Amino acid sequence: MPSRSSTTPSPRSKRAEPTVTTTFELPVHAGQTFSVSDAVELAVVERSGFVESRHAGSAVVLTSEGAVLRALGDVTTPIFPRSSMKPFQAIAVMASGVTLRGEDAAIATASHTGTQRHADLVRGLLARAGIPETALACPAAWPDDSAARDALVRLGAGKAPIYMNCSGKHAAMLVACQQNGWALSGYLEPEHPLQKRILDVVERFTGERPSATGIDGCGAPVHALSLTALARGIARIATSKSNSPFAIYREAGFLAEAVRQNGWVVAGPGMPDTVVIDRLGLFVKTGAEGICVASAANGTTVALKMLDGSLRATAIVALRLLADAGAIAHADIDAILPELHLAVLGGGLPVGEIRASFV
Repeated sequence: MPSRSSTTPSPRSKRAEPTVTTTFELPVHAGQTFSVSDAVELAVVERSGFVESRHAGSAVVLTSEGAVLRALGDVTTPIFPRSSMKPFQAIAVMASGVTLRGEDAAIATASHTGTQRHADLVRGLLARAGIPETALACPAAWPDDSAARDALVRLGAGKAPIYMNCSGKHAAMLVACQQNGWALSGYLEPEHPLQKRILDVVERFTGERPSATGIDGCGAPVHALSLTALARGIARIATSKSNSPFAIYREAGFLAEAVRQNGWVVAGPGMPDTVVIDRLGLFVKTGAEGICVASAANGTTVALKMLDGSLRATAIVALRLLADAGAIAHADIDAILPELHLAVLGGGLPVGEIRASFV
């Protein structure tokens, strides 16, 4: 397929944005994730010295400039990034004229656990734009946070869209629609102006045209990308600066700052993403079905997918890959291991661990 370049200047900048040259290739496995034979072992579950489970998948490590440092398994066949797409969606909202900073930017890219603080942030976004909570088109859900769920039960309240882990993203999307005069109804349809804007941002940052589009768990479009393209896009976001001369990269810079400064918003108390952000200062975003992206301070970036869809080993694999690349210290990872829920229990006591096992 032919290559395509994007050189459209930002409407808020007099200088042209950097040219992103995109080369499109037919996927090896059109219409599906890479196969078992194309994956490699990334992690094992060890109990009492006996390996009882293995997690296979693929992973890629890139430099801040997008050069491949390491590839494990198939990193070119498209996968659905799931919630690891949220940073691109948030930037599309911000590039549509919506000023999101700090906690507001973080909730727009969050997969939150539904604590009261999370719900208050989402309600604040909607209220300031005069948008009713009923406009949220994500499914009703209970909070993932057990304390928040118990509090609702005690009040006699039930599940609601505001507690769904993607509600911050949806609220931000609705604000962008309201500000630009786009219809609030149907804001999740692929042909809606907002979703077209998101697709443009995805292509611009990843340098790849998605090979397929599906419906994510929250109802929003999700676009299939290779792990290499996903890592490239996240690296561009994580290394963007809020003082960039280019408008869209300024917004990316504000988002990157917001994530690193508000780890609690991005996930929730005790969640791996929050622990890694708060303790190691990384830009991290987990996605359903075994997806994880992580970028270190120097821009070294990992994108990985566990083929079985499990998330329990994604954080430790991503961290070990970054450490092997010299981007973070193994000792710093070891210091937070107790907080990453990697212990294998027997009779309530640790008898093993979940650990990275790639070679």
